[in-house]
Amino acid sequence: MTPLDLPQPYLVFLGDVTEVAYAKTAAGLRDWAPDQCVGEYGLPKGDFTLGLPVLSPAEAYEKGARAVVIGVAPMGGGLNNGWVAPLVEALEAGLDIISGMHAPLAGVPALKETAERLGRRLIDVRRPPAGLPIANGKKRAGKRLLTVGTDCALGKKYTALAIAEAFRKRGVATDFRATGQTGVIIAGGGIPMDSVVADFLAGAAEVLSPDAAPDHWDIVEGQGSLFHPAYAGVSLGLLHGSQPDVLVVCHQIGRDHVLGMGETYPLPSVEETIEINLYHARRVNREARCAGISLNTASLDDEAAAKAIAEYSERTGLPCADPIRGGAAFARLVDSCLNP
Repeated sequence: MTPLDLPQPYLVFLGDVTEVAYAKTAAGLRDWAPDQCVGEYGLPKGDFTLGLPVLSPAEAYEKGARAVVIGVAPMGGGLNNGWVAPLVEALEAGLDIISGMHAPLAGVPALKETAERLGRRLIDVRRPPAGLPIANGKKRAGKRLLTVGTDCALGKKYTALAIAEAFRKRGVATDFRATGQTGVIIAGGGIPMDSVVADFLAGAAEVLSPDAAPDHWDIVEGQGSLFHPAYAGVSLGLLHGSQPDVLVVCHQIGRDHVLGMGETYPLPSVEETIEINLYHARRVNREARCAGISLNTASLDDEAAAKAIAEYSERTGLPCADPIRGGAAFARLVDSCLNP
């Protein structure tokens, strides 16, 4: 696939968000592309911070930034009207704009006019390539791992990136396959699956993870959840199209209900998540297996996290780890991914 041409480094725009769940792009860039993040740029109403230097667009440009990345993603993917003036300021300071929103930047008259007048670029990464095929279901050479979850926004991208990094450190030929806007910016390419027309979702996943050498691994970033009332479609398309050999199930400690749906929909258990995902994965790959559990323990201290990891491992009979904490538990999870 053709890599994206993204101007770097970045000033990360935080808008007025107050929760990390709606600032996944910002947090992902800080954690996985820190060398490309010059600073952060938020609005007074927002109290979320990445812990990066707080800079105005002009200050960021002076420090080398060449683009402002919209690091927040409210439900629906629309551009907040209150963000337009700060983004115009960024264009006037010399920065291009990179967006992972569903709404195109050029659809905002003030941004379009300013960019054209100043010769700046408006870059929408949430645009799938043209000519995607309908899936053919044919088995492809190489190996594939897909991260799935009990819900959205709980660690599927981080897990995929951490496993891909661990594989490479072990000398395993590996590619991280980005399927969401943040992953696409981090990797410099990929397919934003939630922007693909439904009939072509599985075909897009096939294109994303093509034939490869027998010992090559594609680590495919998961999206949504089969249990999410809004996002299950993209999850199923990824399962069918990527034809995973291995699943890693992701869950966040302390989350009891589907994100963004109030308390209407309780989360499924990890065991049910394994069962349902394997059922669908085995439709296209009868040998698909679950290698273990990725547990987001960010809300716990070290002792409580270790206890939770041990409990989930004992309960499921599978390796369990928090990839961000790493350690022996994560090494066991990686071993299980590589060795049936």
